[in-house]
Amino acid sequence: MKIVTYGSLELPVLMKPSITDELLLRSFLRRIAFHLSYFRRPPWDSGLTPPELLAFLKSHPPGRAIDLGCGTGTNVITLARLGWQATGVDFIPRAIDQACKKAKLAGVSADLRVGDVTRLDGIDGPFDFVLDLGCFHGLTEKEKGDYLRQIDRIMAPGGAWFLYAFLRPGANVSPPGLSPVDLERLSARFILHSRTEGFERGVRPSAYFVFQKP
Repeated sequence: MKIVTYGSLELPVLMKPSITDELLLRSFLRRIAFHLSYFRRPPWDSGLTPPELLAFLKSHPPGRAIDLGCGTGTNVITLARLGWQATGVDFIPRAIDQACKKAKLAGVSADLRVGDVTRLDGIDGPFDFVLDLGCFHGLTEKEKGDYLRQIDRIMAPGGAWFLYAFLRPGANVSPPGLSPVDLERLSARFILHSRTEGFERGVRPSAYFVFQKP
């Protein structure tokens, strides 16, 4: 018997799975873990917009923006307050329900939807700004490809993609995180304007990226 884990979740598997099957299992466990996280306050839901994002937004004129993996809507609300026409997408209904309540309390208008960031059904561009704080880096390789095709579809030419992600040293290290190969692929597809490295909670290597669609 093999145990496949994702975070604190463990799933016993009677037969040794193939690499593809194990990735699918990890993706399934990841989704369950995220659903369960919103029955309390998830550790990543600080309720605060990062200063790096605020600095970017205050130096760019508002337009149309979308937050992929928006959680409870903290940054969608910030975008709306700064004059952006803001959309937020998350696959967890409980998170979107909380986001709608927060937006109403904040007195802002935002388009908040339950959806899959690798499909974005019913969402059309063009968007001037795509925000992702910790969503893309947790996807499987196939999901990353689907996600990138979607943002290529909805982003306006010259639009900005503001990405926060963990960094991992190699492609053979389990997600979440971006490997050097991931970063090479992104740099071949988008124009990299800035990269600001740091550490998540002082421990895990991470970075903020600003990419532009050619």
